[in-house]
Amino acid sequence: MRFRILSLCAAGLLVAACATEPGDTSETSGAGVAGRSSTVKAPSLNITEAEVPAVTPGSAQDLIATVGDRVFFDFDKADISAASVETLTKQAAWLKAFPQVTLILEGHCDERGTREYNLALGDRRANAMKEYLVSRGISVNRLYTISYGKERPAVVGSNEEAWAQNRRAVSIIKSGGAS
Repeated sequence: MRFRILSLCAAGLLVAACATEPGDTSETSGAGVAGRSSTVKAPSLNITEAEVPAVTPGSAQDLIATVGDRVFFDFDKADISAASVETLTKQAAWLKAFPQVTLILEGHCDERGTREYNLALGDRRANAMKEYLVSRGISVNRLYTISYGKERPAVVGSNEEAWAQNRRAVSIIKSGGAS
């Protein structure tokens, strides 16, 4: 037992010794080995704007960052809301700019209701999204729908905040998107 305690102490001292730089006392964080003050320096990232990775136009990241990939629905509804119209109008314009892209439109629901009911509701939500995009000039051949019902929640929880995030339809690039 004594050997274990001594081993742990020795390991702790080694780690503490590795975390300090001799002679550097610009920032102290407390007592180090044998009462000396130890120094911990934050690493300098020195990242310039040119080094930040750019989002590739036509990629899934581009869809999410510039347009938005999801719309939300009211409880037990599949109607496109005014807030959703704005997102879907942007999605239609984005799809026109990238005519090679095909999408999967996923319909989702909150946890309330039966599995069968939520699969049907998710299907109505995905199809409402599809119909709107088609009405904005997107070819039906570029849009595929699937319903997950309540099987893939975005937020786990049994409260209105979680349910509101789970009542959604999400656009996923199926093919043709930039990598």
